[in-house]
Amino acid sequence: MSTTEPTAGTVLEPLKKRLIAVWSLWSWGNATVSAVMVTFVFGTYIADAVGPGGQGTQYLTTANTIAGLIIALTAPVIGQRADNGGRRRRWLAVNTLIVIALVAACFFVKPDQAYLVLGVTLMATMTLFDEFANLNYNSMITDIADSPRMGRVSGIGWGSGYLGGIVILAIVYFGLVAGEPPHLFGLGEDEMVNVRAVALVAAAWFLIFSLPLLLTPLKTADQEVVQERVSILESYRRLIGLVIGLWREDRNTFWFLVSSAIYRDGLSAVFTYGAILGVTVFGFSTSDILLFGIAGNVAAALGAFVGGWFDDRVGPRRVIATCVAALILTAGILYFLDVERSFGAFVVTPTGAFWVFGLMLCVFVGPAQSSSRAFLARLAPPSRAGELFGLYATAGRSVSFLTPGLIALLLWSAGGSDKAIILGVVVILSIGLATLTLVHNPTGPAKMREHRVLKRS
Repeated sequence: MSTTEPTAGTVLEPLKKRLIAVWSLWSWGNATVSAVMVTFVFGTYIADAVGPGGQGTQYLTTANTIAGLIIALTAPVIGQRADNGGRRRRWLAVNTLIVIALVAACFFVKPDQAYLVLGVTLMATMTLFDEFANLNYNSMITDIADSPRMGRVSGIGWGSGYLGGIVILAIVYFGLVAGEPPHLFGLGEDEMVNVRAVALVAAAWFLIFSLPLLLTPLKTADQEVVQERVSILESYRRLIGLVIGLWREDRNTFWFLVSSAIYRDGLSAVFTYGAILGVTVFGFSTSDILLFGIAGNVAAALGAFVGGWFDDRVGPRRVIATCVAALILTAGILYFLDVERSFGAFVVTPTGAFWVFGLMLCVFVGPAQSSSRAFLARLAPPSRAGELFGLYATAGRSVSFLTPGLIALLLWSAGGSDKAIILGVVVILSIGLATLTLVHNPTGPAKMREHRVLKRS
């Protein structure tokens, strides 16, 4: 029996379905940042049209590295200060609107090298504030779901994000990018205005679907324990005390933060490098890989929905461990199918293998991500959820070099064969799964020291 299930005789209040719906709509809208701006459309536009010859990729990677470093250094303190001031919901609104404004501003980045610095600055700053927005958004799950049902609520929210990404990606690609002009709104292709208009559509999409949550009255747990404002230095001192306290008093939470940081880096790599593998190793065309991307997001969404249901019944740890193990096995099989192979009368082509096993990878990524959020949400005291989710973000950022670094090393040693990417992902996921053996299902809130214990006498 899962430790997350209610005990016999426990009567649970009905879930607030409207609140879950508007919370999930925010994720549906926010998906435009990763799916449209970062991955498939605008990031590619900056790399190919604004900074050709590799310069765009170099600048964008550098800017994103700086943004990631800022996130790693500030996320827990930002979450902590939002919690202490009872401003979790306010900062969600502020950061959401900043992200929307930055997305819309990308319209002014013309296909000229003179706009390269502007473009990468907008993209990196957008990533920075999107992380802050998600920090507050994730912590709100403690306000809308109880512990026994956090798995399904997290799954609904995560799955909604995948599906929203598919819909907006299809709209902007087929309406503004693909085909001959005139495109949507009668746009031509002078100065690539049709591609730049993607930013305006993406911003409007996020605004429309974030407003229901931002305008819904909701009293969050952090508002019930508002504390006096302290200095930035004191905030960092408290953060250090929190980490030391987790190590001394709550190793389960500590090791979950470590383990999840490692395997989440591997999960991210599945989507980050999936398109590269499809084209360079398994023979996909550009149009084929876009269709695979849409199908992959559908698979991940379905996995998140189903995984959330299992999460509430067997606990998040078992869901995560099962999915990570399945990812390792599936990737291992795919590694040997980069050439046509015959199994009796049955012939497997590389493209066919990637359609089958690549989609299987997507199926298992969704629930692993969703259950990781649900795991932490069960550990987070509602009034301090922002601080713990900030530490969760920092832990992830602090090891985000692992998979890219290992892949770079393997590519170099393998003579440049992109097939080595699969080995890199398998190794990182295996390390994450190994450290997960030190973790058990959450049985109660994390033992986070009270702030008064950390104050100077």
